[in-house]
Amino acid sequence: MDWSAVTAEDLVDALREVDWSTPPRPVPEFFSRFTVPRSYSKWTSRLKCNLYYYRTNYFILIMFILGIGFIWKPVAILAAFMTGVSIAFLNDSFAVTFNEKVTRTVRQFSPHLAAKMRPPITPVLRGRPSSKRSIHICGRPRWLFVLLFSSVSCMFWLTSCSLLTVLWALLIALFATLLHASFRTPNLKARLNTFREEFRAVWRNYSEL
Repeated sequence: MDWSAVTAEDLVDALREVDWSTPPRPVPEFFSRFTVPRSYSKWTSRLKCNLYYYRTNYFILIMFILGIGFIWKPVAILAAFMTGVSIAFLNDSFAVTFNEKVTRTVRQFSPHLAAKMRPPITPVLRGRPSSKRSIHICGRPRWLFVLLFSSVSCMFWLTSCSLLTVLWALLIALFATLLHASFRTPNLKARLNTFREEFRAVWRNYSEL
């Protein structure tokens, strides 16, 4: 795959639609080989490839650095957790899986309430379902939960009085992610994984026809 042709918007869309449950890459692989990119185009391609391939590792790394920064402030840790959940809700796979697990749990106690938590039926246009499927959580639009968790996290940040600390911790976490993604040499697994994701995308589009 030619990562130089992938725009930032394409990368964000891919991270939003990718399966969130992918386990992190092994630590020895994550820190195995580093080289300096030979050109600006090589650097941008490597950066996009690593951000996509090691997405779970980078998410854990950012949460870990934020956790270290607030180890003596439990409210700030809770705020960081709420922020991470609100960001995770932006991922389609995470939102759908979360909705299914909550609905399944509620169904054990109240089937009537679980029926109300089902997402609305996708409209059918000319015999085919609409391609733009809106994500719902507990029967409500996803953006409502993102807004709710973001508001709660902001309240916790203000309560903990750790805004300056979170800025420094976030900058360090983002800098560490950028540094690793820039110098970590993409391996064969990353390239094979990219080809597999491309095949899945093509097959998904083909099956919708």
